[in-house]
Amino acid sequence: MIGQLRGRILAKHPPQVLIDVGGVGYEVEAPMSTFYDLPGIGEPVTLITHLVVREDAHVLYGFLRERDRALFRSLLKVTGVGAKLALAILSGMDAQRFALCIEHEDITALSRLPGIGRKTAQRLVMEMKDRIAELGGGPLAAAAAGTAAAPAGEDNALADAVSALIALGYRPTDANRMARAADDGAKTSEELIRAALKAVSAG
Repeated sequence: MIGQLRGRILAKHPPQVLIDVGGVGYEVEAPMSTFYDLPGIGEPVTLITHLVVREDAHVLYGFLRERDRALFRSLLKVTGVGAKLALAILSGMDAQRFALCIEHEDITALSRLPGIGRKTAQRLVMEMKDRIAELGGGPLAAAAAGTAAAPAGEDNALADAVSALIALGYRPTDANRMARAADDGAKTSEELIRAALKAVSAG
């Protein structure tokens, strides 16, 4: 099991980041709550990881904070929630917002996340209520997302944002609409993704 990676960032294509560790490039899927806080290309980074082994692939998921990995692992135990959906949940809202949604049984807010219908939202509330308490309401709800990392090709910011939203589970037409609605011509791809996800979360 690979539990941590320490190296330098070679490339960032949300939600994937490529990390050079001793000459080996590791492709890591990261939720946007982690992606916003990543340093720039060429900068050192340490990610806490979770390895998902499937029949067709081994996929690494990376997080800057232990509480995010703990929440990710807890989500994987929910009936019908796989790694991709857990990644989308952590991208659509930070740990604090998610904990509040579970605590207040906010089915409507949870249903706005990609891939989550009303039944899945109800299951999340039912199965995560005790787990949120076990993870620790204080530490889990303590931190907010940080600022966006350094620009990585502003000319392709809109296209990169659309691709990232599709990778997170949104339909291409919805991803395109969301990204364009957030685009003011000056945002980086990460800022566009953040703005698009925030708009969906706000309803």
